[in-house]
Amino acid sequence: MKSLIIYFSRADENYAVGYIDKGNTEYVAEFVQELTGADMFKVEPVVPYAADYMTCIEEAKKRVGNAPIKEKLTDIASYDTVFIMSPIYWGTYAPEMETALEGLDFTGKTVRIISTHEGSGLGSMMRDVKRMCKGADVDTNGLAIKGTQAKSSKKTIENWV
Repeated sequence: MKSLIIYFSRADENYAVGYIDKGNTEYVAEFVQELTGADMFKVEPVVPYAADYMTCIEEAKKRVGNAPIKEKLTDIASYDTVFIMSPIYWGTYAPEMETALEGLDFTGKTVRIISTHEGSGLGSMMRDVKRMCKGADVDTNGLAIKGTQAKSSKKTIENWV
């Protein structure tokens, strides 16, 4: 079985973590890749978010429904399992994830979900992924990892995978 990780991650200032060189979700995605051998696709905004956290989250709120990304996947036919990973912004995945998932054919795929957060858990990410990934078998056992624990979450991820 071939797997794909579609993830959004942001460095700079993160809530409860401070300034970081690599985003919390990226650490988690790398652990999943190491444990599963999955291919990776990083979702990147056309316009980067501000470095400070408060400005970033206000920008994210304004991007809901209009979050262009640098590169878009067009075909995921060769994958059986798709991991969808994002920090929680305003109760769900980052707005760029919606842009990344839009138009992809998830028919017959297994979708597994991971969020990074500082108290929101999975938020409404499970519901929103199900809405975007029509035809997929969305695993209801999503994983929520606190951003402050992302760098040390390999064992948690290993148990979940």
